Amino acid sequence: MKRFFKILISIILSLPIAFVGFFFWASSNVYPLEEYDKIIQTNIDNSVKNDSVFSLLTYNIGYLSGMTNNLPIAKPKSLFEGNLLKVKAVLKSLNIDILAFQEIDYASARSFDLNQQLEIAELGYPFVAQAVNWDKRYLPFPYYPISMQFGQVYSGQSVLSHFPIKSQKRIVLEAVEDAPFYRNSFYLDRLAQVVEIQIKNSTVIVINVHLEAFDKPTRAKQTKEVLDLYDTYKNEYPTLLVGDFNSDVKFPDASILPVINSVDIGIAAFNHPYPNTFNSINPHKRIDYIFYNKNFIEETGSRVLTEMGDASDHLPLMIHFKLK
Repeated sequence: MKRFFKILISIILSLPIAFVGFFFWASSNVYPLEEYDKIIQTNIDNSVKNDSVFSLLTYNIGYLSGMTNNLPIAKPKSLFEGNLLKVKAVLKSLNIDILAFQEIDYASARSFDLNQQLEIAELGYPFVAQAVNWDKRYLPFPYYPISMQFGQVYSGQSVLSHFPIKSQKRIVLEAVEDAPFYRNSFYLDRLAQVVEIQIKNSTVIVINVHLEAFDKPTRAKQTKEVLDLYDTYKNEYPTLLVGDFNSDVKFPDASILPVINSVDIGIAAFNHPYPNTFNSINPHKRIDYIFYNKNFIEETGSRVLTEMGDASDHLPLMIHFKLK
């Protein structure tokens, strides 16, 4: 009996050590920081159009998990493979010049370690800007059951382009101020990805964002950050501010209002009644946007796309435009 109690005490004392060890191991990064902000030039041929009308699409691709995103249910490999084929088929038919993605996986266990960015680049995008916002050795979410947890996550925001990408900046936005340390240890960075693209004789700025989803005061601060960032470019360059803003103008005190009410700003696919982008099965919120400076950009058409169906829990949004 005495020996049993010694073993039991040893086990009890070792549990906190094991928990702390797991916490630091799981929340640690796998990839070096230089991978977080880089431009990739693939060996893929592309056929750039010679006309004066260009196109851009923004899409929270939800790591191709469809309506199962964040749910504690089994996600077979066939789900991701089928959604990838669906998305690639639609994008191939549209031949869009610039693609801006949020929640795209580079090498995550939850999506079977497929580099979704490079898979889509095979459609004819030789220029890729990668901005990592989530690099964790083991993400214990969803919390239960353990078999459904994401495990290793390597994900972020990407811009794919037919035209040369000259530079990019990965800007980490303000985090939730009063969040507990353990949440911050595992939570993703909210980013503004600023990409400089050479379209013929013009430098075009694309600001790709994914703002805070759960904390409204932080989302409002981040919205001000990205609007200030947009303002630094809008008077000199054709500038598009795109992505998942996690705010619908219908929300009380919607954080998106300062952007919508900005002077000389254009909003793609925002005629009343404006189409919603979330969720993809029953769209009831407009939280994804394409904004642009009307002094430099002339919109020739825009719409919310439904062709991808529920490949993501969001619907993509696209614009055709001319440079003035």
